Amino acid sequence: MYAIWLELGKLYAIWLREFKVFLRERSRLIASTFTPLLWLFVIGGGFGAVITNPSESSVINDNSGIGTVSGMTYQQFIFPGIISMSVIFSSVFFGSYIIWDKKFDFLKSVMVAPVSRTTIFVGKTFGGMTTSLIQAAILMVVGLLIGIQYTPLSLVLTIVIILLLSFALTSLGLTIGSYMESLEGFQLIVSFVVFPLYFLSGALFPLTNLQTWLSILTTLDPATYAVDALRNLMLGITGKNSFTYDIIILLISVIIVGTVGMFSFRRMKAV
Repeated sequence: MYAIWLELGKLYAIWLREFKVFLRERSRLIASTFTPLLWLFVIGGGFGAVITNPSESSVINDNSGIGTVSGMTYQQFIFPGIISMSVIFSSVFFGSYIIWDKKFDFLKSVMVAPVSRTTIFVGKTFGGMTTSLIQAAILMVVGLLIGIQYTPLSLVLTIVIILLLSFALTSLGLTIGSYMESLEGFQLIVSFVVFPLYFLSGALFPLTNLQTWLSILTTLDPATYAVDALRNLMLGITGKNSFTYDIIILLISVIIVGTVGMFSFRRMKAV
């Protein structure tokens, strides 16, 4: 029992360090929140002037595969995708801090400490999840201004989805960062990851009536299931999959990517 509490204390210390770093970088919070808001109001407002009822292409639990939610604006339709966008970018780019830790020898100090690499990985992942949740919470408050309504249950489930997606993608970012030596190389590689994750998630368009190749790619994207689940909770739109199915796929993604991340950390060099 003592060993478990000791390991939890180490985990908390690593998480607390990451959280304090985030609090000291206020510009990081502002910049990471500004981009999703830009997409929401500029892209959402621009396309919203053309697309009058985006939900007409969404599946609403009917046999025909097409349903409608009257009065929905395009900004409301893409809002769950904007939440996912914030999580995707902040979580994957969190892996860059591994490279900074290598440069400033902080990682070397942690690696030689009596802490397992699995604990280090999980602690850093929890740190990334916390920052993603804070950024998403700010956007959720903005959602009230555009007519998004929450219930206590939907809020709890939304937080669960955000944390699951963030864990999977923070693990992905840390995995990539563990193999990279330069920040420039990391940013280049990550650019080929975050944009496909976002654009293929269905954040900006319904996933019905897609071409076969595009439908396959969206199915392989774990963010697709987060957007689908969030759209179900916030807007009452049931997409290609049920809410339970979305959660199961997200859990599988967490297990797979988390396992790969832990394995990568065990093989990572501290310098």
